[in-house]
Amino acid sequence: MTVGSPRPASENGRTQKGFTSMIKTFDVVVIGGGPSGLMAAIAARLQGASTLVLEKGNKLGRKLGISGGGRCNVTNAKPMDELMKNIPGNGRFLYSALSQFSNQEIIEFFESLGIRLKEEDRGRVFPVTDKASTVVRALIDKVVSLGIVVRQDTPVEDLLVESRRVIGIRIQGGEIVPAKSVVVATGGCSVPQTGSTGDAYPWAAALGHTIVTPYPTEVPLTSPAPFITSRALQGLSFKDVVMAIKNGRGKTLTKEYGDFMFTHFGLTGPIALRCSHYVSTALRKDPLEPLKALIDFVPSQTSEALLAKLKNQRLHDGNKQINTRLGEWLPDRLVAIILETSGVLATTAIAHLGNEALLGIANSIKQFQVPITGTLPLEKATVTGGGVSIKEIVPHTMGSKLCAGLYFAGEVLDVHAHTGGYNITVAFSTGHAAGIAAAESAHVFHTPV
Repeated sequence: MTVGSPRPASENGRTQKGFTSMIKTFDVVVIGGGPSGLMAAIAARLQGASTLVLEKGNKLGRKLGISGGGRCNVTNAKPMDELMKNIPGNGRFLYSALSQFSNQEIIEFFESLGIRLKEEDRGRVFPVTDKASTVVRALIDKVVSLGIVVRQDTPVEDLLVESRRVIGIRIQGGEIVPAKSVVVATGGCSVPQTGSTGDAYPWAAALGHTIVTPYPTEVPLTSPAPFITSRALQGLSFKDVVMAIKNGRGKTLTKEYGDFMFTHFGLTGPIALRCSHYVSTALRKDPLEPLKALIDFVPSQTSEALLAKLKNQRLHDGNKQINTRLGEWLPDRLVAIILETSGVLATTAIAHLGNEALLGIANSIKQFQVPITGTLPLEKATVTGGGVSIKEIVPHTMGSKLCAGLYFAGEVLDVHAHTGGYNITVAFSTGHAAGIAAAESAHVFHTPV
């Protein structure tokens, strides 16, 4: 990221609701005050571009403020190859942006704002305060200190284009804001209460951009299993288990390690959300594809070792009931379902169970099957899949191939990553690339030949 004092903008502004522009033409107008939009504005201003942020809501960084359970997982510190593995939605396209502004540079950026960070399990990076407001406040303070103009409660109606070059935007109500470059950072359709309602898709489509139909990712899974609909397992949570998703042909679509919880509609928690990309993708290809989740509750033991353990207990402690024995490892409610699906009476003494019965129990513990019919709807998702097709975007600038001076950043693009700091890394990296390129384009456009 370029550092140092920015070149003077044509006129400094200040953060204020309803601010009426005193600048005839901005070098860069950023639409959206979320993480990608704020980063784009900061990057553009540090290049010396006069910059305006238009936010349709009454608050900047609203989605950022609720991210990470309200703690704001600002990035993930894993090496680049591991980072890329956690971006299932067109990760290769993001290589250039991440190379320019990586997770380590994101960490350095926030530390330069005075935010102390800490790394937790699985590479997740949080502010030491454990408060998302710390991150949001620092970004807003940076915006203000740089003299970036911000207009809140200002929904955009359309992009203005002339001879295949963006020349400004039209605000709802008819006001025209001229601009040499525009960065669209309006988000997708997930968490609509934060303002992400797919506003930019019609604008991009009108310019010829392909819009990949939005779909939910990082969202809980749904299941019609009787033990789900009866709420028999509702609220049971598990740590350090393995969840695999298989299709009707027995192919493993993904295998995730971590935590999850049973709900009244299916499965939720980190690994269920990670699996949702693969569920959504499979069902978009074939809505009738039969899918199932296979859960390994004791991944530290092989099936053979678990079976041997059960046999040993039969030999040395055979008078104990099987439900009592399994209850020492697993919650009673889960034990009841495992024994039911294995066809074993819960009160049976373990000494009375043959090898086949013990094998069935071991298999149920290692491959507990949950039929999956889909996910909760898009408005319940953490992240939006789909959006502006990356085929029409320049990877290292986030610039439109169809309209000069137009850039896209963040979730509005057909890119997405897993939770755990990966998705916000994508937002910051694409925003940074778009902001710099938009500023450079504005200056080139402004300079007489």
